[in-house]
Amino acid sequence: MKVLMKPIKMIAWFEETGKLTPVRYQMTNEAKENTTVNIDKIILREEEKLAGNRMYIYRCQSNIEGIEKVYELKYEVSTCKWFLYKI
Repeated sequence: MKVLMKPIKMIAWFEETGKLTPVRYQMTNEAKENTTVNIDKIILREEEKLAGNRMYIYRCQSNIEGIEKVYELKYEVSTCKWFLYKI
């Protein structure tokens, strides 16, 4: 997997327990076009502390342009920002 750490727009839901689940994200490519990706499956969900910052990591699977791809998303708790971490 290639590390990108690219900021993305995310639609996610929170359960009453505080559990966060990503649903769909949008990113801008090099040609300044927006691509929307539906998250088909969450394979792994874990928490890490990176330089004192709490982050949630999601390893997901989606059908992107007809190809099943596995990638990782990161949610930074302190800033409430989402990143496409690895693809």
